Amino acid sequence: MSCKMLPKIAIKRLQKDYKELLKDPIPFVTAVPLESNILEWHYVLKGPPDSPYAGGIYHGTLAFPKEFPYKPPAIRMLTPNGRFATNTSLCLSMSEFHPETWSPLWTAGAVLNGLLSFMLGNEYSTGAVRQSDEQRHQLAKQSLDFNIKNKTFCKLFPDLAKEAKQMKTK
Repeated sequence: MSCKMLPKIAIKRLQKDYKELLKDPIPFVTAVPLESNILEWHYVLKGPPDSPYAGGIYHGTLAFPKEFPYKPPAIRMLTPNGRFATNTSLCLSMSEFHPETWSPLWTAGAVLNGLLSFMLGNEYSTGAVRQSDEQRHQLAKQSLDFNIKNKTFCKLFPDLAKEAKQMKTK
């Protein structure tokens, strides 16, 4: 979708949110919008130390509606992780599943921070899966290998892709 077709408010807000993430990064979170479509963001959550996801690199997408910030994004996780089903829209209070709880004050960064928090919790909802910590540790170890097979991941997160490829050759 070309920027000319998008409402200016969505473009300006997402540009502002991205600049804010660059200026004040969120621990364990990286995100970039596609150059061709600012409504599609790709994110990476790094598994925090002392969590079942430690060492894992988890890639996913935020699909913002053209009515953003007045409507919430769809959130998907692409990397197998033991907490969320892959390539499934996640039912979270800050996702398209719950427009009634959405606030236009929520930024892309707040959504990603909330996603990380939910990932570390045990609440169950649509798109969540239940696996053991042992299974989650195993998926964390496999996550880099999984992600480097994804061309979009490699293009948007070249440093992480390079790190994964180096680890693979060791």
